[in-house]
Amino acid sequence: MVFADRVLCMNFQLIQSAQKGCRARRRRAEGLMKEAPVDQKTAAAAPPLRFMVVLVAVGWISFLYYQFSVLAGYGRAPLVAGGRSDSADPCRGRYIYVHDLPPRFNADILRDCRKTKDHWPDMCGFVSNAGLGHPLADPIDKVFTGQNGWYGTHQFALDTIFHNRMKQYACLTNQSSVADAVFVPFYAGFDFVRYHWGYDNVTKDAASVDLTQWLMRRPEWRRAGGRDHFLVAGRTGWDFRRSTNINPNWGTDLLVMPGGREMSVLVVESSLVHEREYSVPYPTYFHPRSDAEVRGWQDRVRGLERRWLMAFVGAPRPDNPKNIREKIIKQCTAAPGACAQLGCAFGSSQCHSPYKIMRLFQTATFCLQPPGDSYTRRSVFDSMVAGCIPVFFHRVSAYLQYKWYLPEDHTRYSVFITEEDVRTGNVSIEGVLRQILPETVERMREEVIRLIPTMLYADPRSKLETVRDAFDIAVDGIIGKVTAARRNAAGAVQPIDTTLGSSSWQGLDSRRGK
Repeated sequence: MVFADRVLCMNFQLIQSAQKGCRARRRRAEGLMKEAPVDQKTAAAAPPLRFMVVLVAVGWISFLYYQFSVLAGYGRAPLVAGGRSDSADPCRGRYIYVHDLPPRFNADILRDCRKTKDHWPDMCGFVSNAGLGHPLADPIDKVFTGQNGWYGTHQFALDTIFHNRMKQYACLTNQSSVADAVFVPFYAGFDFVRYHWGYDNVTKDAASVDLTQWLMRRPEWRRAGGRDHFLVAGRTGWDFRRSTNINPNWGTDLLVMPGGREMSVLVVESSLVHEREYSVPYPTYFHPRSDAEVRGWQDRVRGLERRWLMAFVGAPRPDNPKNIREKIIKQCTAAPGACAQLGCAFGSSQCHSPYKIMRLFQTATFCLQPPGDSYTRRSVFDSMVAGCIPVFFHRVSAYLQYKWYLPEDHTRYSVFITEEDVRTGNVSIEGVLRQILPETVERMREEVIRLIPTMLYADPRSKLETVRDAFDIAVDGIIGKVTAARRNAAGAVQPIDTTLGSSSWQGLDSRRGK
């Protein structure tokens, strides 16, 4: 910018000099005309010739500026809110360009949130308040309230929460050529829900086809063939890979079709067998607005008295004989002094009460987290936010997911008991947990409490100062991945092999939901 200002100043000064020279020569010529006759053609031709020379010089200076400043500086960060375009730019390597999608890909989907024909549940309450849902009003001790950052957030509301957080991201740029990643704010998860039940596959895929065609026509796409693009689809990865799924009628084909398979995607559960799928935490009920709220909550859960050894929140899965939830419920029921649970039978509202769920988790040392409709659960993150140590029964539930968020050494923050041992009755869950030394339990709980900020999505309408939440970690992770993908592509876009399907995961529940 300093060099550009100097060039403009030089151009202006040259033009001013030329104008002053012309005026001076005109005055001298007028004086000489009084003393002696002058060749009129020569006098008239001299000023324009000199002026043309100056213009040529200006043109060459402008050309050199373009060559050595603009072209040599291609990829230099532009001015953005919260950033600078100098060598000390804090956004270097972190710039994101956001596609300005037509509203039919996001806002219009939310606008049609009312329940219609029993296919599209009434989601209006859940998408209010920037996607956080209705603020809670704790009827007991006023802890879980909207004033304290607690909302009735839907487990699949991440599309709009992430988009609203992105609007506050400090390193946005309006120049796609210098962006390190390109964000596509398509509400794929909400699109899944509105056409999932009672519609044919053509209708289910209509918005996805429309989106990918729109993207592939854009100049931003051509730079890396879409490999620097990413979107958030706040459901499981399988929900967007119908043609490679166990159930050929489940979900959309967004991540299989051309234009979709080239992009990276953030999902709450990765299929693990496909490229460019990265798992991020489910939204919890807590959305802090300041660092102080995060630290205050950590201090609170650190000091809580935990009267139960273990707790479970969830419903049995009688239609899936491989699911161990019923076994866990029986063990919990048989240990009334050690295990507390919320019954979530069909039609029960207990498992939909944030107050009851969080209060139970706050009073337990260990929280049991078996697979449900899919391997992962939102309950994992709710329990960890409450300072409860998770107990897993399948490696895909956490250890093979969330690698940006959870320690590689899973014994630091969790307990693992195999599904097979529970299914065959070879293990007592209570017995395993009671064998863990108290000092080990304290270390594990402290690690869980340390991880709490990374499990949270801060309120999009505010800004954390030093605390890094789940959004921050996801952005850093995805920028690293798309940068590597663009570098590896080296200008040649190769089709991705989509022949890998769910045949590798025959035990996966075909419902793919929560």
